[in-house]
Amino acid sequence: MTLKRIKIISIIGTFLLCFLTHFIYNIFPNTLFSIFFSVNESIWEHMKMLFTTTLLFGIIEYILIKKYDIKVNNFLFSKFIEALISIPIYLVMFLPFYYRFGENMIVIFIMMLITFIITQFIGYKIMDCKHINHSNKIAIILIIISYIIFGYLTYNPIHNHLFLDTEKEKYGINDYNI
Repeated sequence: MTLKRIKIISIIGTFLLCFLTHFIYNIFPNTLFSIFFSVNESIWEHMKMLFTTTLLFGIIEYILIKKYDIKVNNFLFSKFIEALISIPIYLVMFLPFYYRFGENMIVIFIMMLITFIITQFIGYKIMDCKHINHSNKIAIILIIISYIIFGYLTYNPIHNHLFLDTEKEKYGINDYNI
């Protein structure tokens, strides 16, 4: 097995894992899961889902890399970058379509798949490049900071369209009714 094959598996695996992570908070509603998984149907919460899913599937990717003894550099840093850039990449595709045509699940899934193809390619390039000093330590700190921000914004959302759950007409996890 090669790193390219593992990244192809990661595209498919991350895409499929999104369907599971979308509902985890509904199955296990608690404070810890509210930080990592989507708590409502807002655009923001779905971006949190992309971030978490990328990192979670990274565990499987790491196991495969170790099992097949593949030499990579900057693994954790690449997973953080993949997770982080999945948010703006998806939003750049999604928001114009959403504001113009509304929700279309098939288009949303295609955009999500395209997002994962792009981010896995970027992750591949980062893992395949020269070792970056302290990149994995920096990634751990940045992941923790990211989840602090996710947690804060889950409970204290900004009152704009990105944070609005249009199904329940509220913001965040609290009852911020319109």
